Amino acid sequence: MALIAPSILTADWLDLRGALRSAQGADLLHLDVMDGHFVPNLTFGPPLVAAICREAQRPVECHLMVERPQDLLARYAEAGAGRLIVHAEATAHLHRLVAELRGLGVEAGVALNPGSPLALVEEVAGEIDLLLLMTVDPGFGGQAFLTGQLAKIREAKRRFPHLLIEVDGGVHLENARTVAEAGADILVTGSSVFAKDADPAQRIKQLQQATR
Repeated sequence: MALIAPSILTADWLDLRGALRSAQGADLLHLDVMDGHFVPNLTFGPPLVAAICREAQRPVECHLMVERPQDLLARYAEAGAGRLIVHAEATAHLHRLVAELRGLGVEAGVALNPGSPLALVEEVAGEIDLLLLMTVDPGFGGQAFLTGQLAKIREAKRRFPHLLIEVDGGVHLENARTVAEAGADILVTGSSVFAKDADPAQRIKQLQQATR
């Protein structure tokens, strides 16, 4: 069984209230925070995250795809995100960053890009709640799932059985069961849920049924 976390990145930003309403059946909401440096795009700032958290009826997590996450942790925690996820590649001091997350009273997650080894999180695995594995190179929605990452998901579940394993990138109705069976506890999916021809509420329900 896997939880479904719609990524609001691919929703209609001119109707975020409608998007949040349509995602009420999801298990949690995923916000991709991008700074235009660590990844090319620029997205949700703290004021917008705070507005989404006030409106959302589900837990909210923020995936910080930013160069200097230590400068932003407190602001996103104050905005209302219950879990903050930082990239191991974005800091030389991952222990310190995880400790800062703990000090803010939020759940701590660490993300890895497709080309990064699991060894990068080995030393903090006992101090975090979640490991996010990117199955596309971060920065853009709508990319195809990198199937070679399935082995990495299986290995992560074997090496870190106490952690929630979250998978983000190219997850859709046709591969959701395969990804969940590989060991994913949480599936982040954006383009599949908020596709032009999709009913988001119905698509979320279909994804939940496919993985349970």
